[in-house]
Amino acid sequence: MHKNQPLLFSIIFLLFLGWTSNAQEKLLHPKNEFRGVWIATVVNIDWPKTAMDGVNKEKADYIATLEAYKKLNYNAVIVQIRSVGDAFYPSELAPWSRFLTGKEGQAPNPYYDALAWMIEEAHTRGFEFHAWLNPYRATFDLNKQQLSPTHDIFKHPEWMIEYAGKIYYDPALPEVQEHLTKVVKEVVDKYDIDAIHFDDYFYPYTVPGKTFNDNASYKKYGSGLSLADWRRANVSNFVHTISTTIKASKPWVQFGISPFGVWRNKSQDPKGSETQSTSNYDDLYADPVLWMDQKWIDYIMPQLYWSMNNPRASYSKLVKWWSENSNNTALYIGHASYKIRGDADKSWNYLTEIPTQIDYARSFKKVGGSAYFSAKWFTDKNFDIVRLLEENQYKYPALPAPVPNLKHVIIDTPVVTEFGQDSLKYRFTIKDPLNTKVRYMVLYGADHISKIDINDARQIIDKVVVRQDTGDILISATAAKMNPYKACAVTFIDYFANESTPTIIDLKKPFKIAYPNQPNENR
Repeated sequence: MHKNQPLLFSIIFLLFLGWTSNAQEKLLHPKNEFRGVWIATVVNIDWPKTAMDGVNKEKADYIATLEAYKKLNYNAVIVQIRSVGDAFYPSELAPWSRFLTGKEGQAPNPYYDALAWMIEEAHTRGFEFHAWLNPYRATFDLNKQQLSPTHDIFKHPEWMIEYAGKIYYDPALPEVQEHLTKVVKEVVDKYDIDAIHFDDYFYPYTVPGKTFNDNASYKKYGSGLSLADWRRANVSNFVHTISTTIKASKPWVQFGISPFGVWRNKSQDPKGSETQSTSNYDDLYADPVLWMDQKWIDYIMPQLYWSMNNPRASYSKLVKWWSENSNNTALYIGHASYKIRGDADKSWNYLTEIPTQIDYARSFKKVGGSAYFSAKWFTDKNFDIVRLLEENQYKYPALPAPVPNLKHVIIDTPVVTEFGQDSLKYRFTIKDPLNTKVRYMVLYGADHISKIDINDARQIIDKVVVRQDTGDILISATAAKMNPYKACAVTFIDYFANESTPTIIDLKKPFKIAYPNQPNENR
């Protein structure tokens, strides 16, 4: 053996250890991952803090929530803009929400379009904005005195069914479906949203001893179906209509649904999960598997609000079930941050319950991210768990991947025409691309141009919203963010969340730019 061979082997071994360590780090920190949080407005769960808050306070509180989740490297907010036949935006179809202004039908004072403002503030910080609507729930209680005269309760009482202390739109009525479709279309047409989002409220959850009295509708429209099949058909027809309505207006706007976490129990259907629980199919008359099969939705986000090993419905078994039974859609997991230190299941008392759930979900290739109900649980409390996430699972930023039906290759590559820097900012001028409607630009950084890797989340410096009117795209980043790097890359993110091939810039040799020859497939 040559006398230097042991040293050479040692060097190779150390390099290998470094490579494997780097590869493991990349696996632990996915570059593409949906990280969302529900911001509930009904009865002021998350925002505004109270219905009587002034405009300045509610704006400050919303921004504080965004900043908290930006620091935690989240990338999407799911904001409730219609909860009980009301609206967080000016509309001819619904009154202003009392949860925003203190009195239903009363506009904010001083006036502002709350939805337009919320979208702008979210996009400025790199968040996708998912507009969350509860279509069927008309009231949260039976107190009609607090409702506006323009509420549908008064305009169309024939649409309504009272059940268990609340009032609901009758899902069977064609005129109800038409009206609710107009509600969704108005939001899609008027606002720069990234998605329409429905949660788990279709037909209401069963309350013992109470009957949802839709007998008249069933008699008129039942068409020989069983009551259960007919109700499921009503919901599915509505989901299909909403899907086609969204795509006809803005094809890039996603349609996502977060159903209850159990489709069916195995005791009810051999294809069901090993659970003993309420189910979508049998109790809520919702069939998420059908919606996926028919490609009516872009993502599914089952609410798996149980601990890892809950005996009746375990998170671990349900993640596996959904990963094996989802198709044609992105799959994200809904987590119950509201149960931390507040549930009869004592597993929620452990700091590691949520981190363990994230790690477990990431072990399934089909799972593309997570969302949390609801915002206040990581902004008002549970800071020890927030710190764990900051230091581990959410240490680095991530970008939501395009949903399956919206994936395509961006043929444009950023053309940087000017680059300059001073003690405060780095500025880039990028030619307006011919074929791409750009939502964001992403900046990556490394200590040498040869080390730029846009698939490494650790290299993401910032995601910058693009406000394109006409002409070139102008973006900037603070010198504090950029100074650690000797090279950077820029990419386009289009409205469908696809990412372009990067353009690489040697920051120490201005204006040396590398333009790749071929676009990359999105991962």
